[in-house]
Amino acid sequence: MAEPSLRDPFMQAAIDEAKAGLAEGGIPIGSVLVIDGQVVGRGHNRRVQRGSAILHAEMDAIEAAGRLKASGYRRATLHSTLSPCDMCSGTALLYKIPRIIIGENRTFRGPEDYLRSRGVVLEVLDHQECVRLMEEFIRARPDLWDEDIGE
Repeated sequence: MAEPSLRDPFMQAAIDEAKAGLAEGGIPIGSVLVIDGQVVGRGHNRRVQRGSAILHAEMDAIEAAGRLKASGYRRATLHSTLSPCDMCSGTALLYKIPRIIIGENRTFRGPEDYLRSRGVVLEVLDHQECVRLMEEFIRARPDLWDEDIGE
């Protein structure tokens, strides 16, 4: 069976963003916001690079999309290499993004049950490259990882 990113170019774009973040000295989490089959925002975790308290990958992708009409968000799918945290999940709920594709939730699991209870459709790919990127990073930089998730 082919890797999920080969079937999903949007998850591959999120993985590319994660790798860009790692290459910049940050945390390897990437995300893209897709509306009507087009990437409208892409981003990666830039907390380290920008000295930000909140610039997770999903927040970066949504910010990069700029101001959108409510109808745009309601047709959107958020692709993220890692299960979104409470902050990023809350942003998806605020803008009523109906679908989130998650690369993996082994190394971190956000409030997925809560998202589902609010009507968000989640698909967890268990993508091996996403798992590998995070496992290697967490082993190498547990201090930075704990900071990112508020531990």
